[in-house]
Amino acid sequence: MPDSGAFCFEQPLNERIRTFLRMEHLFARLRYHQRDDNMWGRRATMTALMDILTVMARHDLRAEVSKALGGYYTNLKRLTSRDDVDSAQLDSLLQRLDTLGREIQHIPPQFASYLLRDNELLNSLNNRHAIPGGSCGFDIPSYQNWLRLDRSEIKTHLDRWCQRIVPLESAIVSLLQLLRDGTAPQRYEAREGVLVHQNNTDTQLIRVLVDDPHVYPEISAGRHRSTVRFMTFHDRDLHVRQCRSTIAFQMACCRL
Repeated sequence: MPDSGAFCFEQPLNERIRTFLRMEHLFARLRYHQRDDNMWGRRATMTALMDILTVMARHDLRAEVSKALGGYYTNLKRLTSRDDVDSAQLDSLLQRLDTLGREIQHIPPQFASYLLRDNELLNSLNNRHAIPGGSCGFDIPSYQNWLRLDRSEIKTHLDRWCQRIVPLESAIVSLLQLLRDGTAPQRYEAREGVLVHQNNTDTQLIRVLVDDPHVYPEISAGRHRSTVRFMTFHDRDLHVRQCRSTIAFQMACCRL
């Protein structure tokens, strides 16, 4: 997401944040396509929903999100005794995290797996999901018929299938916002297109913000060090090469 007009590129440094970013991407796809009520919009909505349910069926997101909420709550709770902290804002944030944690606990374990198994339409889509064009009309005629239903019927079905997703969506979006907002970007220069940076050991997410739309960063990061290498397209076939000029940019190494 861009900050202050810049193009933003992000690199997670652990598997939890990597999964959260992927889920945030899928949630955004789902909500965007839900606003499109034509046939292709409905298909795109269902593709996003199937991706979300597939990820949730394969990973224990409920536990990961609960653990992350608990960790953030504990870390922020330690700030309550500090005089330089806005206590009202901190209390509001702690209440928000507590509410999100309680909502997560009401999600049945493995609900995505059961939904994909027990709902006949979703099960049919799931079985064809990995096949390019596998949801074509002749493959799943029941799906073709469902897509023709009235808008209110489609919405009723989607709301029911998404009801367990909403608490996870709210929690993941809130956690990533806290992580991003917790560190202000600093200005850097990549001489000859490269910057090597020493990471703090608790860095979870690197965000690089660039104003120039013709360059982009390739970010490789380990526990102690990260390298930001700026690349550009240099011909009509979109071959890339490293920039050799000095690139001014902003970077935030986010942690809580």
